Amino acid sequence: MTESFSSALFAHLWQSTLVIGVVWLAALALRGNRPRVRYWLWTAASLKFLVPFSWLVAFGSWFEWRSAPAIAKPAATFVEEILASPLPVAASTSSLSGVQSPAWLWVLPSVWIAGFLFVLFWWWRQWRPVRSALRQARPVQLGTAYDVGNLDVMSSPSTLEPGIVGIWRPVLLLPEGLVDRLTPAQLNALIAHERCHVRCHDNLAAAVHMLVETIFWFHPLVWWIERRMIDERERACDEAVLRAGNDPDEYAEGILTVCRFTLRTPLACVTGVTGSDLRTRLESIARSDLGTRLTFGRRIAIGLLGAAIVGAPVLSGLTPPFHVLTAEQIRVATHGRFVQNAAPAGQRRVFDVVSIKRTDPNDTRPGADFTALPGGRLLARNNAVSNFITNGFGVPNYTVVGGPEWMRVDRYDLDARAAGDASRAELMLMLQTLLAERFQFRMHRETRELPAYVLTLARGGARLQLSKDGGCVDRSPANRNSLPASEKRPGCGNNFLNGRSNPPNVTWTAVRIDMRGVAEALAGYFRRPVVDRTGLTGFFDIQIDLPPLQPATSPDGGPDSGVSVFTVLQEQLGLRVEEGRGPVEVLVVDRLERPIEN
Repeated sequence: MTESFSSALFAHLWQSTLVIGVVWLAALALRGNRPRVRYWLWTAASLKFLVPFSWLVAFGSWFEWRSAPAIAKPAATFVEEILASPLPVAASTSSLSGVQSPAWLWVLPSVWIAGFLFVLFWWWRQWRPVRSALRQARPVQLGTAYDVGNLDVMSSPSTLEPGIVGIWRPVLLLPEGLVDRLTPAQLNALIAHERCHVRCHDNLAAAVHMLVETIFWFHPLVWWIERRMIDERERACDEAVLRAGNDPDEYAEGILTVCRFTLRTPLACVTGVTGSDLRTRLESIARSDLGTRLTFGRRIAIGLLGAAIVGAPVLSGLTPPFHVLTAEQIRVATHGRFVQNAAPAGQRRVFDVVSIKRTDPNDTRPGADFTALPGGRLLARNNAVSNFITNGFGVPNYTVVGGPEWMRVDRYDLDARAAGDASRAELMLMLQTLLAERFQFRMHRETRELPAYVLTLARGGARLQLSKDGGCVDRSPANRNSLPASEKRPGCGNNFLNGRSNPPNVTWTAVRIDMRGVAEALAGYFRRPVVDRTGLTGFFDIQIDLPPLQPATSPDGGPDSGVSVFTVLQEQLGLRVEEGRGPVEVLVVDRLERPIEN
């Protein structure tokens, strides 16, 4: 269970618990009304466990406001400087201890699986006598004195109470000899009770809640909801029997007769007549207690409550999410660039003149160009739209998922100009706005479990050089002008690879970086996600030469082209790279449309 999955599960559980609390308050307010209303409220609380709010948010993200185009709010802007880090780093003590997987990563899933299997076994044990009774049952014709409607009636030698078995083709299962012990009035009342269960699809609702209990067996409130659902559904069917004109005394006597000669149904999805608090039910039947209909005001209140619970997450998905980065998230290396917090959307500059055209198929110039020019001009030729996205948001192409296939195939020429000069960071912000307006681009960020290289410690331990305090200087744009001309120390956070286009070697230079920076640099080198599981802390300096990466090279083998990069990393840095899976932050394309060319 990854950290992202754990946080998502925790959010879903507390949201579902909150909905239970709201439903409980609503049920208290409606305790004088008909029980069927309260029953459906508890059923809705049960269904909430199967529908995370995040799904509703994702559903809302497929739509947009019609009054004005929504501008995608980017999570970060990108600065042009490659060799400077915008964050000063504090000194800390490093630890070169080995990685230790937290026990809960395998203990908690194991406990959940054990509970899941136990609940399944428990349901199976309870289903066995019902299945046996159904197999031994024979069709019964009760005659015209009994109002069974279209309901199939079967008699079984089982001692189970009368009940409805099945969801799509329900059958009324009666124990043998019970018809002889009941008067026609009593049996008609019990049949009316069971027909109410069929009419309201109570078996289906109970089966769905059994699924909830099986998945979320560890949540005590799901079992409490079961009791509330049974109580309210039996009271609702009691009311239906009395409203149909059946005699309360005959009905109560019929229930008591069933209790004397039969056993209660073991499964909640087999609806009988003796569920809930029997004494309270009989007292209510004897008094002919009937709940009042909902007033118009209460109907409006329930409707507004449901609309708020369902509509709030959907509405939140209509506007693309705005990500606020923490201090740990501010620096993310992507192909040598760093990110910083973006300005509010209303304060961003936009391109004054934009020309977008499909690339001329007769253009014979090789390759593709993407250039930020002085004077606030962005010029791109023969670029896929996916390249606009990766440059505009500063993410590697392997972390962009979703979207139509044409965004990676079709090529466009872009010529965009702003009024006055603009840095590359400002041009990328304006490109984000351009994507939102001209391409109707909508996206969100999430963490997914994907194939990745996994970075661990080699058998001999790490061989990284610890960074010395004072060995580097903050050369971020805010401090660069204040540095004396004689300052020769390298910038803290430098982390880049040179020479990829000039074999045979690639030089990796890094000054005062942590293991996250190491994973980011290697991800840029491999062009594939790299997940750090070394457990190392602190800051390091790196200066090594890496052999050129061969297309077929992998930790498990590849072409024989000399010393592989995996061997170099293991022997010189004590880091082992293996195939695996891990949490990767991805940019999910929710919407993208072809632009109107001009």
